[in-house]
Amino acid sequence: IGKEKFHKSQLWGYSNNVAMLVGEGKPGIGGEPLPGQKLKPKYSMFPEGMGSDAPAWVAFDKQVLSFDAYFEEEVPDKNQEPYRIRHCKIYFYLEDDTIQVLEPRLKNSGINQGTIVRRHRIPLPPPREDEFYTIDNFNINIEIIFYGRRYRIIDCDQFTKNFLRKMGIQLNPPADRPDDPYMRERQKILDSMNPLRPYERFDTLRQFLEHDGHVLRFFCVWDDPESMFHEPRELVLHYYLADDTIDIKEIVPVNSGRDTVPLFLRRDKLPKYAPIGLYQPGTITNRTVLNVLGNLVGNKGRYIIDNRKTGAVHQEFYKDSDLKIGAVINVWGRKIILCDCDEFTKAYYRTKYGIEDFTPVPYKAPGPPPKPEKTFPPYTGFGSEEDSLSSCMGLLLKPPQKDIKQFMEKDRYGMESNILRFVAKLITESAVDRDRKFIISYFLCDDTISVFEQTQNSKGIVGGKFLERGRIKKPGQELFKSEPSEYFKAQNLFVGAEVCFHGHNFLLVDADEYTFNYMEKHANEFPRADTGFILKKLKDIAEPRSREIRQVFAASDPEHTKVITYDCFRNLIASITDGAFSEHEIMTLARYYGVREEYEMDLHLLLALAQEKLKKNSFENFEQLAAVLVYNDREKCGVLPHETCRTICKSFKMPLDNDDLQALLTMFEDDQKQVKYDKFVDGLNWRKNPIPAFQTIKNEEYWSRQPSSLPVKGIKYLPLLDDLFGKEE
Repeated sequence: IGKEKFHKSQLWGYSNNVAMLVGEGKPGIGGEPLPGQKLKPKYSMFPEGMGSDAPAWVAFDKQVLSFDAYFEEEVPDKNQEPYRIRHCKIYFYLEDDTIQVLEPRLKNSGINQGTIVRRHRIPLPPPREDEFYTIDNFNINIEIIFYGRRYRIIDCDQFTKNFLRKMGIQLNPPADRPDDPYMRERQKILDSMNPLRPYERFDTLRQFLEHDGHVLRFFCVWDDPESMFHEPRELVLHYYLADDTIDIKEIVPVNSGRDTVPLFLRRDKLPKYAPIGLYQPGTITNRTVLNVLGNLVGNKGRYIIDNRKTGAVHQEFYKDSDLKIGAVINVWGRKIILCDCDEFTKAYYRTKYGIEDFTPVPYKAPGPPPKPEKTFPPYTGFGSEEDSLSSCMGLLLKPPQKDIKQFMEKDRYGMESNILRFVAKLITESAVDRDRKFIISYFLCDDTISVFEQTQNSKGIVGGKFLERGRIKKPGQELFKSEPSEYFKAQNLFVGAEVCFHGHNFLLVDADEYTFNYMEKHANEFPRADTGFILKKLKDIAEPRSREIRQVFAASDPEHTKVITYDCFRNLIASITDGAFSEHEIMTLARYYGVREEYEMDLHLLLALAQEKLKKNSFENFEQLAAVLVYNDREKCGVLPHETCRTICKSFKMPLDNDDLQALLTMFEDDQKQVKYDKFVDGLNWRKNPIPAFQTIKNEEYWSRQPSSLPVKGIKYLPLLDDLFGKEE
């Protein structure tokens, strides 16, 4: 009794001092329904734990269930159809439980079709009119009622079926789609109807299908006789092969004073002879009819088709055979000359009519004289030359544009620095300046050059920045001139070149490994690094003395090792070419035929540097690294390929440069070039196997990234001689 009183007290209340039922949907304590209370869901209830936790208007945005349905409509005023079957589509929007009913439009139906029920939430039929339709009320082969109209759902699309199955609804088998009896009878009548006599057939479909989109284009001219100055007007005629129609457009020159109209002649068939007076509508038809009875019988006439076409008006129209270069056509009294045509038109006439002469008729007036070449005043000395030149281009001053494409292609990216570095010395008579060493860096992204001097403590040379980064002009150019100045390019820098930077003469004596590799990789831009070009040049010089040169090389190798030193090789090439080869060309040959010396470094030093980097970056995943290496060792032999180890180390984001990692892996390789990964991981583990603090040991040549000497131990001269003179028998 207490619960029932509590329940009644929850249901009844006062609103504006009037007792009414206000708490029917309120639950009891703890959210549990009260005895006898049935909670009515306001929206569709979806199972818990399926899908995302987002609200329905987010999770089901733009997702719609589509059902095929029909309803019967009574027709009380017609005996032919007592009722109609009207097919429709029912759309249920999952985001807000709204429903929309649409009926597809049928041709000549005479019924207002389209939207039957606009999109909104539809209440259930009485006695549950206080609730709305949810997803649980829909299934296949059931009937639903919308505002008193009964709809029969017969099927749905595949998305709807899959969604209802996931919701736990067991789908009924689809129902048959009934036909409208009146539409069925009407279709029988239409199918049984035959013409009383056969019509004359005009087959235009074949021409349309074969030539749809094919247009002949002619360039024409019309000399308007009514114009004050007899100005010829240029036209473009289009002949459409699909239906033999013509349209004409006028080419209006700029500032001609004429109004621009869309078309000079709209698209239509063009008669050859313009009639004296315009024909009345219906005069020109495809068929003619005869009135055989007149108005004798009940003021009703009877007509039949006139097969003899008595009284038909025949009019000739222009065809493609009438159009050719030089022909004059009559366009409603205007004489237009066809002067030229495009390539498609020429190919069409060449294929269909065998015409080969397409000599154009000159019709364009001579053009204006060529504009005089723009001359620029000489450079004044204020600002840069590019900035002064851009101020002469127009009234609005604009800064000079940089080459963004070159900057994006040649800027530093990953391990590609795109910087060419050379070692240089001053060309001077001073004994103090003769020993100074400089690093010349050429930046490919913007063609700028910077010069740094190396520090030499023993000689009192402080070093540092010698020349600010910027573009450098070539010497010997006039300062105040109209033409732009020439600047140093990458092709002007090579080993052995003498360059002058602002009055300082430098001799390039060496380059780093990246510079040599870059120039050899882009040999088409750097001919002094092109091995094929150098060999051809050397062959032209040395081929007459091939036997003598072979003897000289053999004499330089008394022990018959087939390898000579670089200094000996350089002296021999210089003597053979009489100084015609630069140092860079000789070094390129030496690198190509040389025996590379393996880069050796103290393992203790390299591990100390690596541990220092790992420690600074707090890298401690040595156990996981060892476990992954053991897992990849399928044969459990304790070794893995070099590339596999490098890939695994990179996957752990080990804070080591690519070159340093390659050198470390090489140190732990065995005779079969397999890496002993156990020793490799133990050597890097700074927790278990720390190496004493690396303080006094320094390797300036390796870590300063400065150009180093040529890494060639010796040169194999026999392959060089074979490439020059062929193999000796």
